[in-house]
Amino acid sequence: MRKHLLTTTAAMLLAMTGAAFADMEAAKKFLDAEVGDMSALDRAGQEAEMQWFIDAAKPFAGMEIKVVSETITTHEYESKVLAPAFTAITGIKITHDLIGEGDVVEKLQTQMQSGENIYDAYINDSDLIGTHWRYQQVRNLTDWMANEGKDVTSPTLDIEDFIGKSFTTAPDGKLYQLPTQQFANLYFFRYDWFNDEKNKADFKEKYGYDLGVPVNWSAYEDIAEFFTGREIDGKKVFGHMDYGKKDPSLGWRFTDAWLSMAGNGDKGIPNGLPVDEWGIKVDENSRPVGSCVARGGDTNGPASVYAIEKYLEWMKKYAPPAAQGMTFSESGPVPSQGEIAQQMFTYTAFTADFVKEGLPVVNEDGTPKWRFAPSPHGVYWKDGMKLGYQDAGSWTLMKSTPEDRAKAAWLYAQFVTSKTIDVKKSHVGLTFIRQSTLDHASFTERAPKLGGLVEFYRSPARLQWSPTGTNVPDYPKLAQLWWQAIGDASSGAKTAQEAMDSLCAEQEKVLERLERAGVQGDIGPKLAEEKTLEEWNADAVAKGNIAPQLKIENEKEQPMTVNYDELVKSWQ
Repeated sequence: MRKHLLTTTAAMLLAMTGAAFADMEAAKKFLDAEVGDMSALDRAGQEAEMQWFIDAAKPFAGMEIKVVSETITTHEYESKVLAPAFTAITGIKITHDLIGEGDVVEKLQTQMQSGENIYDAYINDSDLIGTHWRYQQVRNLTDWMANEGKDVTSPTLDIEDFIGKSFTTAPDGKLYQLPTQQFANLYFFRYDWFNDEKNKADFKEKYGYDLGVPVNWSAYEDIAEFFTGREIDGKKVFGHMDYGKKDPSLGWRFTDAWLSMAGNGDKGIPNGLPVDEWGIKVDENSRPVGSCVARGGDTNGPASVYAIEKYLEWMKKYAPPAAQGMTFSESGPVPSQGEIAQQMFTYTAFTADFVKEGLPVVNEDGTPKWRFAPSPHGVYWKDGMKLGYQDAGSWTLMKSTPEDRAKAAWLYAQFVTSKTIDVKKSHVGLTFIRQSTLDHASFTERAPKLGGLVEFYRSPARLQWSPTGTNVPDYPKLAQLWWQAIGDASSGAKTAQEAMDSLCAEQEKVLERLERAGVQGDIGPKLAEEKTLEEWNADAVAKGNIAPQLKIENEKEQPMTVNYDELVKSWQ
């Protein structure tokens, strides 16, 4: 089974680049060299699925199609291995560009504003679901698959198999995007240090409870304090890791659901309703009515301010001094260097980099010295709320793309997410999108070397991790406000309260402009009248909701931990 894991033969790709092989022969070469038994389908099923692609692609043979995504391992595999294979099998020439995430959004915005067809399909985060639904500039895939795109929609696509379809479904019940990769933010900790007898005894003596996976921020804080400055294997270690440079990536740190872990917003899966984890409130018709507590939002409420204050405090007290000046990409590999005891959340897209042989955090037998677990929650969090972020890079077809080009691109989108290919693709990038892939025996076999990633994705816990939801009416415009506001708090230019007051005010300026322009019709913003926090809280409670919450006087609650091995057993 493992022998097929990373076989990408140059000879196979060279043989397949000519249109002469646009038939089953090319498909068989690809299946032999690249897929093998790393598939949810048996060989007969794989060949049947490939034959469907060959037949459906005939009207588009010779077309040159351009698609784009951000640069991560999964998309590199799609671009460098799967795109040439698709070209060889179908005769449709695919150019799959890899650019920065911000550049993808910029190209998408340009196409939305100009109507010029820059790319035939985009892989962009499902964080834009509220944007796509309100502006109605992308094809909704539910109607597309039933009508114009019916002849190019695979009978084996199986939408129900996609674990992230709720993230790409709008309030109108329509699917607007198709996930092609997903990864979560999870708690990272040194399993070996947490199970060391002296560490356990010293922690119990100091704090009066067992060292384990923190259930709440109170326990996380104690563990951070305990490990910071402690000498392990001859070096001083740190109890926490983060990053703080005023940079666009600082915004992701918070829009990617840091506030939800603190307890911002309302209950609701995949996102809080009527107030989401960004603090944006919508009415019964999904119209955004405010971001500040003065309009019933929660962006500058007590839960949000608490979230920022804890971020600043922990960075200063428990993280390496260099962390304050780091960006997202600079900080990402630091836990793998062996001096970090825990991290509140780590993007699981880094998993492949954490399991490389020879790293200080990997045992000689290839098993990790670390584990992933659910992130702890803050004092404002209530059961039924989302608990973290999940990124879902998703195929999106613009209405400005001519129909024949959209059809050819849709074939490629289905090819790289197909049951034939997805198990192998997931072994390469570790970004799961299908339940059938998660259930595959090869991941049961590989799970011990992935530090709890497979166990988490197979567990019911994963439902509490979700991307930005539909309350955000214009993701590109609003997301860019975050890093500037948080950066002011991180640099000390503003207090946490001042920074969040500024952020919610700036968000409401965007909402107000959208309302005035009327470009989103009857699902666009409609700002509410201003009232006090106490009035909005009373209104929320009377309606069975939570946000905005009143300030909790003692924000240091009773710390709680759980044994990691018992936690994993409970999932099974």
